[in-house]
Amino acid sequence: MSAATTPLRHAVRAQRRGHRARTTAITAGLAALAFALFVATMMIGTFRLTAWEVVGSVFRLTDDPSVDFIVLDLRLPTAATAVGVGLALGVAGLVFQRLLANPLASPDFVGISGGASLFAVSTILFSTWGAVATSGMALLGAVLAAIAVYLLAWRDGITGYRFILIGIGLSELFVALTGYVIAKAELSDAREAMTWLVGSVGSAGPFELRALLIGVAVLLPVVLVLSRRLGALELGDDAASALGVSVERSRLVLLALSVVLVALATAAAGPVAFVALISGPIAIRLVGNAASLPAAAFVGAVIVLLADLVAQHALPVALPTGVITGAVGAPYLIWLLATVNREGRGG
Repeated sequence: MSAATTPLRHAVRAQRRGHRARTTAITAGLAALAFALFVATMMIGTFRLTAWEVVGSVFRLTDDPSVDFIVLDLRLPTAATAVGVGLALGVAGLVFQRLLANPLASPDFVGISGGASLFAVSTILFSTWGAVATSGMALLGAVLAAIAVYLLAWRDGITGYRFILIGIGLSELFVALTGYVIAKAELSDAREAMTWLVGSVGSAGPFELRALLIGVAVLLPVVLVLSRRLGALELGDDAASALGVSVERSRLVLLALSVVLVALATAAAGPVAFVALISGPIAIRLVGNAASLPAAAFVGAVIVLLADLVAQHALPVALPTGVITGAVGAPYLIWLLATVNREGRGG
């Protein structure tokens, strides 16, 4: 090794250490912000609590039956659902965007949420199976929609542009079918279905919440372990193969894990719009592309928690969480479409 290359290697290593430290600090800051909003969600309400009362009740550091009832029975399920939904959608959305190399590649637009909505709404309107069955059918609908998009987009491999176009087409089909199903329903049932379609973290039952939290706890670490393969796939199929990555198998596994995360989130809270779309770009802007999955998870949690706080407490009338995320996400989508087209990436 020449003397001239040694300072360069030291400079590169120092730059990597600095980037790693910055990424860790920002991700930790996002995690702390998510935890602060998680606590704040349980502090605010008709009966206000202090942060210590909430933390003490959640972690069983204190014993106050009245506080425990308010926190554990009334407010914790909503807060925990918001965290789980945000983590799941944040990671799933970024995996879709990085795998398909397109900022528009969100589960909201490629049929995944649409399939879940169609199956869930049909169950609400035409069966008496209850909330557990609705969640199960939402999960089934998301999985079947993802399989349909994957098979229709397959042409000796998957390209992001074809996957997105076919996904948008199927998504519109699911929207039309969902509208038809609602139009044929009784008025009271249709009102319940429309409420579910808006998306709200306060609607999850014990079974849905448990399934969501277990799924997030199991699947998120797996996705993070596979993030190196995700980085290799972003270099292109030939480069990924040269690095020893099984291209189609890795892509299929990552997409499948993301679909299950989206399905669990949708089953618990309905299709909370735009969270999957905007979490990843915010995380990339904060920490860069290489280590953005953990940051995207916490950005998603922050967005959902903050949206629910605004929806429940900052407006004259309490609203579903999806109304706020939609109001924030729609202008971003318009800006993104205009930017993508100017840069020549929109087709």
